[in-house]
Amino acid sequence: MKPLAVFGTGSDAGKTSLVMALCRIFADQDIKVAPFKAQNVSNNSAVTQDGREISRAQCLQAEAARVEPNYLFNPVLLKSHGNSSVQVIVNGLVHKKQTITAYYDEIDELKLQVQLAFSRLQQDYELVIAEGAGSPVELNLLDKDLSNTFIANTFNTKNILVADIERGGVFASIYGTMALMDPVMRSNLVGVVINKFRGDRRFFDEGEKIIKDRFGIPVLGVLPFQPLNIDMEDSQSLGNYQQRLDDVKIRVGVIVYPGLSNYNDLDVLMADPEIYVELIHAYRSLSDFDMVLLPGSKTVIRDLQWLKQQGLFKELQQFNKPVFGLCGGYQMLCESLHDPDALEHDEPIIEAGLSFIDDVVIYQSPKILQRAYYQLSSYTAIKGYEIHSGRMGKYPLFYQGGRFTGTHVHGIFDNDAFRRDYFKVINPRYQGFDYANYREAQIQGFTDMVAKNLDTTTILQALQPD
Repeated sequence: MKPLAVFGTGSDAGKTSLVMALCRIFADQDIKVAPFKAQNVSNNSAVTQDGREISRAQCLQAEAARVEPNYLFNPVLLKSHGNSSVQVIVNGLVHKKQTITAYYDEIDELKLQVQLAFSRLQQDYELVIAEGAGSPVELNLLDKDLSNTFIANTFNTKNILVADIERGGVFASIYGTMALMDPVMRSNLVGVVINKFRGDRRFFDEGEKIIKDRFGIPVLGVLPFQPLNIDMEDSQSLGNYQQRLDDVKIRVGVIVYPGLSNYNDLDVLMADPEIYVELIHAYRSLSDFDMVLLPGSKTVIRDLQWLKQQGLFKELQQFNKPVFGLCGGYQMLCESLHDPDALEHDEPIIEAGLSFIDDVVIYQSPKILQRAYYQLSSYTAIKGYEIHSGRMGKYPLFYQGGRFTGTHVHGIFDNDAFRRDYFKVINPRYQGFDYANYREAQIQGFTDMVAKNLDTTTILQALQPD
């Protein structure tokens, strides 16, 4: 089959979720599907079975496709390191920390890695569905592009354009994108998908006719607005979570520092009808909460300094209820954090932690990347993953003592038994829920909506060999 690419008229148009749905739709037609994104920019990542690191978005798409996540699905991942620098991850392993300018200077070498990954996937899968990045017509960046024009032209992909109608200006965004689109990409455009439509579908009948008659491209579907409440790709999307509150028993405050990472750990808490989650972006009193969560951080020492500057550091020291630290947040609970090789910070530094745990953190290479079933305290077979450079001598994996709990294992709250037991200590009336079923229902429910409103027959016909 010919490869398929999904591009957007802009960021957050809905490319990630549409690719996810298409992966599930075609997988359920017994087509072996692989998701792909040449370059992703996200601090929300996960670990593959062979100890490589890729974006959470491609892991979600692999889950929908019912295939094992693979580093080939996301050969280049950029993680913001602050001060105009990024950590560059190539084929799932840390390549280097560098400035954006230096990164672009090596773009030709990265293009080769992207080509190799895509070609490998074409050998192993019947269909590769590539997700674009942002807009495919950022004219000043076309020579530096990895995920849009480069993929479309190199692999002659059949293309879909997704437009977000909720933002307004949907006709201008479609027309402008098509007018500026590379000729090869434009010649392979199968159609347009209108995304995030609210209200009566019949009100867009005339709009569909305008796009077909005046722009010369069919509308493949008009997708109603339906939030996908898992695996937000961008930390700016955290505000899009929709809590399904019912009988709230526990109030959780989550510290959202500037370098927040792996925020998918919040998915299960946001989905829990018994837990109210409030995201804390600046100083406020913590006294109203039953528990405070310190989530993961890409820049732990800088975010620890931010806590001090905001006044939240002292607030946490005075907080007399449970505190849970995850990965970077776990490290903040220790006595001190040592970065002799400037892996986490701009220069070598020692920073005082909250001192709730009598241990020190030392940052070292290589980064620990592991996915496994862990035994934490009395709990066995907790499925999760590690992704950190900080090492702790006394409590390398897990700590539980008094009000304080922490771990380097992401996904710990996805474990129903652990989550139930932990929150029952805070409130004995807490019941818990089946998160795995909820997660699958989110994926399948979104997919069913797309399948109902999208012309997948036309898409499949376009993908057939000549």
